[in-house]
Amino acid sequence: MGFATTKVLVLISSQLLLVGFIFTNSCKTAFEAIIFVFVMHPFDVGDRCVIDGVQMIVEEMNILSTVFLQSDNTKIYYPNSVLATKPIRNFYRSPNMGDSVEFSVDMSASMERIADLKARIKKYLEGKPNHWQQNHSIVVKDIVNVNKMNIVLYVTHTMNYQNMGEKNNRRTDLVLELKKIFEELSIRYNLLPQEVHLSYIGPNPLPMSTCNAQP
Repeated sequence: MGFATTKVLVLISSQLLLVGFIFTNSCKTAFEAIIFVFVMHPFDVGDRCVIDGVQMIVEEMNILSTVFLQSDNTKIYYPNSVLATKPIRNFYRSPNMGDSVEFSVDMSASMERIADLKARIKKYLEGKPNHWQQNHSIVVKDIVNVNKMNIVLYVTHTMNYQNMGEKNNRRTDLVLELKKIFEELSIRYNLLPQEVHLSYIGPNPLPMSTCNAQP
């Protein structure tokens, strides 16, 4: 009888320890989630964020979890205790954000043409004060094979990336304007002549026949 009682007590004790462990972990998870939502509070419903390299919009916030919506309307559920350990980029809370456009120019382009290019870009940006801030820079990144210059235009929007559609529209207009400027200034990049080696890979040619004249 005593042995049976001992077995029962051991069983009950192990179950109580298991329940206590689960309860402790649950309390820890709930506490971390509450701190994340009410103390850290890194976003609100509707904010556009980037988590794990994926751009999403906050659709629903709960105590223990948050629901995000991807660009293809896929819903992603994150435990808030997990989100508390991740870096989160919040576009809505960001100030005016920068952008860049890269292009290549042939080394044969004169310094006068490059100066005209800079002036035209400046004029365009100054003519769009509602879209672009005036502080911009044109940087030559490198020269490749003494043949072309890789150039980057750095600009700053008058908005952040919360409204991604409007951001893309403004960038598209800028790229099209650059294309127009390149055409009007005859600025382009031409590839160097390439060597082409041809080889015959068809069937073997027929052997040449020799005709001997008969006397």
